[in-house]
Amino acid sequence: MRKVAIYGKGGIGKSTTTQNTVAGLVGLGRKVMVVGCDPKADSTRLLLGGLAQKSVLDTLREEGEDVELDDIRKRGYGGTWCVESGGPEPGVGCAGRGIITSINMLESLGAYEESEELDYAFYDVLGDVVCGGFAMPIRDGKAEEIYIVVSGEMMAMYAANNISKGIMKFAQNGSVRLGGLICNSRAVDNEHEMIDEFAKKLGTKMIHFVPRENDVQRAEINRKTVIEWNPEVPQADVYRNLAKAIDENKDFVIPTPMEIEELESLLMAYGLMQAA
Repeated sequence: MRKVAIYGKGGIGKSTTTQNTVAGLVGLGRKVMVVGCDPKADSTRLLLGGLAQKSVLDTLREEGEDVELDDIRKRGYGGTWCVESGGPEPGVGCAGRGIITSINMLESLGAYEESEELDYAFYDVLGDVVCGGFAMPIRDGKAEEIYIVVSGEMMAMYAANNISKGIMKFAQNGSVRLGGLICNSRAVDNEHEMIDEFAKKLGTKMIHFVPRENDVQRAEINRKTVIEWNPEVPQADVYRNLAKAIDENKDFVIPTPMEIEELESLLMAYGLMQAA
C-alpha cells in the first residue's frame, strides 16, 4: 500500500485536488482510502456525493470509546473508503489532535490491516507543517509520499517552501520523501515556468499542471468530482493524467528548501515582486 499525503497552503485547493485525483486513480482500477485531516471535515464530500461524513472526533464525543470501524468510515465513489478526522469544539483544544486520534483509532480498529486490499491511503492535510498534529502523517511514517499543492501566488510558494523544510527534517530519520509539486493554477503570469523552476530549486519536479477551469466549480455545485460529474470535459482528462503521473511516479527525493532571499529572487525574476 502506498501512503500519500497532500500538503499545501490553506485555500490552495488540496481537498479538491485530492478527491479529483482519487477519482482518477479509481479509473485506473486502484483501491483507495482517503483520510481527511482538516477540522472542516470536507476532504471526502465530493467522493460521498455531498453527504456529511460524521468525523472520528464527533463519533467519539457522541458514542464514547465503543466505536467500530464502520462507524467512522463510509464507502464513496468507486468503492473508495472515506474517513474524516474532524476537530475539537470551536475554541477548545488543538485541531492537530484530531489527526493523531483518528490515525491511532484507524490502526486500533484494523483499517490498515486490510492494506492488502488497498493500493493507496491518502491523507489530505490542513495547511502548513507548523503543528505536531498536522505533521503527524510525515513525522510518524503514516505517509511516505508527499505532494505539495502550490500555485504561482507568493504565499503559496512560501508555504510550499516551509513544507519542504518539514519534509527535509523528518526525512533524515525516516522514509518520507517529496514526490513533486502539483500546480493548481491561479492564472498568474508565467506560472507554469515559475513553478517548474521552483520545483527544480527544491530538487523535485512539477508532477502536473492543473489549469484553472470553471468545470471544477460546476462539478462541486453538483457535489461530485469532475470525472463523475462529466467524464467527457477536458478537465476530467487533467485529473486522469495527474492520477496517472502519481501512479507511475518513482522519483522521490529529500527536498532542498530555498532560503527566503533566494525564493524572493525567484519571485522577482518572474515579475511577482518588485525590487526594493
